[in-house]
Amino acid sequence: MTTIAVDDSAGASLVPAVNSRGEDGMIQRERWEELRRLRDAGVGISEIARRFDLDRKTVRQWGRQTTWHPYQRAARRDTLLAAHAEYLRTRAPQVEYSARILYQELRQQRDYTGSYETVKLFVQPLRAVRVQAERALVRFETPPGEQSQIDWGQARVRFREGVRVRHIFVLTLGFSRRSFYRAYPDERMPEFLDAHEEAFEYFGGRTREHLYDRPRTVCHGTRDGKRVWNPTFKTFADYWGFEPRVCKAYRAQTKGKVESGVKYFRRNFLPGRTFVDDLDFSAQLAEWVTTIADVRIHGTTHERPCDRFTRERAHLIATAGHASFRLEARHQRLVATDYLVSVATNRYSVPFTLIGQPVEVLRRDGALVIFHRGVSVATHAELAGQHQVRILPEHGPGAIARTARQRRSTVATATGGPGAPPEVEVRDPAVYETLVAAGVAS
Repeated sequence: MTTIAVDDSAGASLVPAVNSRGEDGMIQRERWEELRRLRDAGVGISEIARRFDLDRKTVRQWGRQTTWHPYQRAARRDTLLAAHAEYLRTRAPQVEYSARILYQELRQQRDYTGSYETVKLFVQPLRAVRVQAERALVRFETPPGEQSQIDWGQARVRFREGVRVRHIFVLTLGFSRRSFYRAYPDERMPEFLDAHEEAFEYFGGRTREHLYDRPRTVCHGTRDGKRVWNPTFKTFADYWGFEPRVCKAYRAQTKGKVESGVKYFRRNFLPGRTFVDDLDFSAQLAEWVTTIADVRIHGTTHERPCDRFTRERAHLIATAGHASFRLEARHQRLVATDYLVSVATNRYSVPFTLIGQPVEVLRRDGALVIFHRGVSVATHAELAGQHQVRILPEHGPGAIARTARQRRSTVATATGGPGAPPEVEVRDPAVYETLVAAGVAS
């Protein structure tokens, strides 16, 4: 046990000891909730102790506790801070453990007559416990197939036509650390749900729970102590059968695995790269994931994500054959230089004059309708397989040449130009009767 020792006159008896392993009750609320959840799920005490790096007695003690209580050390009543100890423990997290603010509030609101140094020494171990708990949460390990962490990242991408902002959806498997990446023009609900389904297809399954930050596409906060889920997202989660979870307010670091995936993408993939268009960006990203990200030695697990995935794959809940949620909303896409639009790994043509332009795709009843500025410009039967291409002849540059030839032929026919059939005079039948009569008479 590591104890911070100070002079008794400075209120040493009020300073809580900091245990380097988080024992003696110093388990923050999030860790206690994880511990209780695992116990309720039937995970053994020894296994929980190993995951949390705790003594089994501590796990057993906290497993019996039905409600969370923060650790408190009894304060001696013969110190100047004794009457304010509970206030400081409650208030310190709210002011980011600022000893200066706490000292000012004690002087102004609670008639405190002691020194700033006494308050500072009291706050030091409280801050240390908070930092220690955050580090433990970031390192918290989940068993294979248990949890995925999801987040968005933004990137300024250099295309041939200039720099564009792309939103990168990242889903990281908690055990193996394998990540799925997909770029979108924005973070709207259709793109958000579409990315989930592409990730399920990519991994061949899904985990039992998904951990998010607190975006409005997932939840709208709490009301009367209950989580208020975004109704569309909650329907999607129920449809696929996974349990959504969100980080505590202002505690996004609890999804540190996917945060690391976003940082790794920015620092290792983007620097020095340029791209022709979105299609080229996706191709380079897929190659980087396969040849770099999946085969590197991970800094935390000290294993390659692809190797750990071989142990996690069997624990994923299979999604093959499960019909898509098919949210009937328009998905934004950019037309690539080959006048194709990518939808769920397949590509579909649009008029080539729309190259580089944004379009919207509506998936409905086995068909894809593609719109540009609100006007339908293409309709395709949705392809059933993967990595297939559907091109309509009228969308290519050759369609203009064919149309021009047809137009010239029509004009030539109407004006008697070269290539036009000879004109035929239309005569009244009486003329022929007159000519016949004249021949007979002769």
